[in-house]
Amino acid sequence: MDAGGRGDRALGNNSENLIEIVDLKYSRGSRVIFEGLNLTIKRGEVSAFMGPSGTGKTTLLRLITRQLVPQHGVIYFDGLDIATLNQRQLYEMRQRFGMLFQNGALLTDLSVFENVAFPLREHTKLTNRLIRHIVLTKLHAVGLRGAADMMPAELSGGMARRVALARAMVMDPEVLIYDEPFVGLDPISMGVIVRLVRRMNDVLGITSIVVSHDVAEVSTVADRSYLISDGKVAASGSPDELSAANSELVRQFMHGMADGPVAFHFEAPNYAEQLLGRDSE
Repeated sequence: MDAGGRGDRALGNNSENLIEIVDLKYSRGSRVIFEGLNLTIKRGEVSAFMGPSGTGKTTLLRLITRQLVPQHGVIYFDGLDIATLNQRQLYEMRQRFGMLFQNGALLTDLSVFENVAFPLREHTKLTNRLIRHIVLTKLHAVGLRGAADMMPAELSGGMARRVALARAMVMDPEVLIYDEPFVGLDPISMGVIVRLVRRMNDVLGITSIVVSHDVAEVSTVADRSYLISDGKVAASGSPDELSAANSELVRQFMHGMADGPVAFHFEAPNYAEQLLGRDSE
């Protein structure tokens, strides 16, 4: 591997690791987001990214799909350094991903059916009859075939999230990404989404990546979790392994403790001097 963190591998790598991140460094201005991040996503597993707010979990998703480019390090997808992809190859790679966005991100002017059909109409030349068959199959999988003609404004939060999941699955992706899939849901809807994440992964034989703060829900669905803090993987393992970890940071996060390595106050000047309008020394 050269000084920039690049390496050569064969396209279509058949190793058990679908995604490998090696010595990833990424900053925004003077703020360091990642500093030597290393992790692997295994094929067929549900992997979870967890950590305190502001640690870059959603940024990591954007790096994996090459919406952002790291300053150093390499991200392999199926054995290929994604930084080397040309535009056509990049689009082909992205079609192997399905994405469940925060809060669903449904198109408000389209019906449930047309929201799910949208990727098929954009990326394929399938007939309307075949599109109808695929869309109804995906809606049936999330229990909402009967809502096909409804508009997004008519849906509850949990229903909207399930429609968004059907849309994420409609192209039969190899990887499903869930960005905060449990936010804002009532306990019943949350339970439904948790079950769907696990079931879709196992039944379809895909690989799933879940970004979430919900420790309890992640613990029921993830095969492996990565706790990200201070630009690196602070701990990784099964949910049970993380719960039993001796690290103060892991304990604070997993058990929701107010006091610990993650401070309540963001770094700031001297309080009294700032109130009085004087620069701190």
